[in-house]
Amino acid sequence: MKSKSIFFLLLCFYLQATEILITPIPQHLAYNKEKANIGKMLFFDSALSRDKSISCSSCHKPSHAYSDKLDKSIGIFGQKDIVQTPTILNSTFNFKQFWDGKADNLKQQVNITLHNKIEMGMNKRSIVEAVDKNIFYKNSFYKIYNTHKITYEMIVDSLAEFQKSLITPNSKFDRYLKNRTKLTKKEQNGYRLFKKLGCITCHNGINIGGNSFQKIGIIFKYKNCSNDRYGITHNEIDRCVYKIPTLRNIALTSPYFHNASAKTLEKAIETMSYYNLGYRLDKDSVIDIKSFLETLTGKIPNIGTK
Repeated sequence: MKSKSIFFLLLCFYLQATEILITPIPQHLAYNKEKANIGKMLFFDSALSRDKSISCSSCHKPSHAYSDKLDKSIGIFGQKDIVQTPTILNSTFNFKQFWDGKADNLKQQVNITLHNKIEMGMNKRSIVEAVDKNIFYKNSFYKIYNTHKITYEMIVDSLAEFQKSLITPNSKFDRYLKNRTKLTKKEQNGYRLFKKLGCITCHNGINIGGNSFQKIGIIFKYKNCSNDRYGITHNEIDRCVYKIPTLRNIALTSPYFHNASAKTLEKAIETMSYYNLGYRLDKDSVIDIKSFLETLTGKIPNIGTK
């Protein structure tokens, strides 16, 4: 245990010395607005679920920063999902999708979700038939793809394009990075602790996460590790390994972790500092780090409102 702690601390010091950066989200991201608008309609359409009871927005709620307040979302026929629903805001910046990283990009993510037996429970044929019945969709797809034949690939493409549009620029911390505002004393100290303790070792880049896999329980063993990366690779080294979640808009997306075990941001900070950094933080440190994390809330895109 001691050697593991020393190794991780040395790694943290090295990465801090090389100036790992958090980079601002761009004000605008190029995407096809016509495709995204169709994708938006489909995102809110329960016709894409087998029992016509839910849509993509049922779990990825715009009112909750495109995540879910529930520990486990409710799918078709009242089934409970197996993990907590993460936000899809800024998901275009993730190197993989889903907690276990089973999708390489947004199109694969859409495809898996539509076919998932708990979530949407559809197949390609039933999806195309559902969309083809809607005259608005038929006309809209014709304008973009210049064909009266709607295909499954076109549907997936438009849903992925909508998700691509869901970025949240202009957070207070992004403005700080651009020298357009200043952090309060608590926010500044929280950022200092975020770097000093090693949080930035994993949470960095444009999405402040989402760019690698990491084990929960590096210093102290974490027991509740269902639906981890091991389920994909079947490699023992991937037990308790997950895609590092983004910290952007983290103050809006409780509960936290794949198992929703942390109901508050304070609890999430305490959990990660103990299991992955080996620290029992004092109350003031937790409050300061929380203050910093609250500066990561960006502007929720208008295109995502219904």
